[in-house]
Amino acid sequence: MKSFRKELWFNTSSRREFINITPDVEKCLKESGIKEGILLCNSMHITSSIFINDDEAGLHMDFENWLEKTAPEKPHSQYNHNGFEDNADAHIKRQIMGREAVVAVTDGKLDFGPWEQIFYGEFDGMRKKRVLIKIIGE
Repeated sequence: MKSFRKELWFNTSSRREFINITPDVEKCLKESGIKEGILLCNSMHITSSIFINDDEAGLHMDFENWLEKTAPEKPHSQYNHNGFEDNADAHIKRQIMGREAVVAVTDGKLDFGPWEQIFYGEFDGMRKKRVLIKIIGE
């Protein structure tokens, strides 16, 4: 059995952003040489997320609107966490959208259902953050 590890780095230009990282993850899988196994993709920061869904702009706007209604950024004073930092909403949004995605690797490809793509969700951006790719298999 082989094991492969790589980090991807992101620095978004806005506080919140969704980025389709499927091509980056596919490059990692190709680089690994693993044909059958499991791929883990996880955010290494507590205010960003990894999730799988459709790459459709309207849906992403729906996510943004729903998340902002559920955990609005402002007023900052509504959160006990906010004091040193004003990012409690980002922690909650990350909890909702999830930390990681696990995808089966079959015949050297990500074994997705229709329309599935891997996304990096940033909720407190404009600084450098990383995503871990770990692939185990043969």
